[in-house]
Formats: sequence, structure tokens, C-alpha cells
Amino acid sequence: MIHNGNSVAHLCQRMLKIRRSEDTGLAIFALSGRIEGQHVSELQELLAGEEEVAKIALDLEEVRLVDREVVRFLGACEARGISLRNCPSYVREWIETGRE
Repeated sequence: MIHNGNSVAHLCQRMLKIRRSEDTGLAIFALSGRIEGQHVSELQELLAGEEEVAKIALDLEEVRLVDREVVRFLGACEARGISLRNCPSYVREWIETGRE
């Protein structure tokens, strides 16, 4: 279930939590928990709802586990201009490896 505004969105309630906030016109989506390939379509829908892609950031500080499909998705987000904040080093390494 996804709520508008500053509400908390839950995708697979125990697995992934998403909090949306804004900072000077920048939409920040703080992701926490475990992100799996099954979440990618929901995340794509959520991001598609934002008017300007260049003004979106994904905060990954509380992300604990991702799979390959999510790494590809995050790499594609970054290539589109979406900022990845607090990206865990293992995720950053996998994104970079995927680009080579």
C-alpha cells in the first residue's frame, strides 16, 4: 500500500519500507530493509509518479540486502540521474561491476 505525502509506504510489510520526504525541491525516498526483484516494479511506479527525475534521491542507508535485479535497477536509476545516497559499499561495488 502506498500513501501520498509524508506517510510511510509499505511494500511487503516485513521486507521493505519506504519513507518519502522533500528537501528544497528534492524528493528523497528512504528505503530500509530488504529489497528484492519483486519490489522493482513497485519502485518504478513510485518513481514514475515524480515530475522531475533529476530531482529524486534514493537514500539506501538502512538497506540490508538486495538481489541482482535490484542492483541493475539501482544502476539504471543512477544512469537516469537519480542520486543514490548512503549507498552501502557492497551495493556500490556490484553496480560498478555491472557497468564493466
